[in-house]
Amino acid sequence: MSVTVDAVAGRGAAVDQRATPAERWRRPLLLLVGLEALVLFGPTVVWLWDRWTISVWQNAHGMFIPPLAAWLAWEALKSRPDLPTEGSRWGFALLVPALAVHAIDAGIHTQLLSALALLLALPGIALLLIGVPRVRLIAFPLAFLAFAIPIPLGFIEPLQLVLRQIAASATAAMLPVFGVMVFREGTLLDTTAGTVSVGDACSGFSTLLAAMTVAALVAYMAPSWRQRLLVLVAAAPVAIAANILRVIALTLMVAWGKGWLLGTFVHPLSGMLTFALALPVLFWLGQPAKTEVAR
Repeated sequence: MSVTVDAVAGRGAAVDQRATPAERWRRPLLLLVGLEALVLFGPTVVWLWDRWTISVWQNAHGMFIPPLAAWLAWEALKSRPDLPTEGSRWGFALLVPALAVHAIDAGIHTQLLSALALLLALPGIALLLIGVPRVRLIAFPLAFLAFAIPIPLGFIEPLQLVLRQIAASATAAMLPVFGVMVFREGTLLDTTAGTVSVGDACSGFSTLLAAMTVAALVAYMAPSWRQRLLVLVAAAPVAIAANILRVIALTLMVAWGKGWLLGTFVHPLSGMLTFALALPVLFWLGQPAKTEVAR
């Protein structure tokens, strides 16, 4: 008789622990909201891909940001399986404005506003699906996605002009060290063997943007606040210095009678080398300091 009573009590406890109808439908409804958001932002993703693949010198790094952010989020969530997964209604505080901005963009067709709306909608969907503690854990990967948003040309062009002038001025100051006389007029460098124009492709903007992206990632992984601050502060000077070295090298080619090399693969290859110069420096600044092991 006691076994029967215990069994009935056990079944009663199981019934009490069952989810209510509202709780059973909550997750499917939230997943449906997430799916609908993905469908709405499908054209935006296509537009982003077009911008990422239009040129290696503009936004090509953007295509690597989403998978990298997804991996960082996965690793962060995997490290804390004990956190609760109950969704939070605070997600609507982000998702509703994001959908409103997306609706505005649907009328004016900029796609940039829609991309910003997508950036705002993702943490909103995450809050609805996995809750505040887990979203707090993946706050950096969600924020890191901002580097995938293309920068409007209206902001890029003035900055490119400043970077071009910096590169031309620094190059004109350094060439006499190599025995080369040069006359600078704006972003034009006149030598006895030819003239070099520091154009937008040689402004170093792509290197600067990539350096800032990598600096944010390295700072996130750095072991101390001092190193994080050092990496973030050093990103722009390191990128600008690497590009100046590139312009100096190209101008010396022209001054030494090798200007024909600029019409070959050497010119774009020199742009790649600026990444090879700048990015390892940032990784080195952010790596843990080696300590001597006491014997």
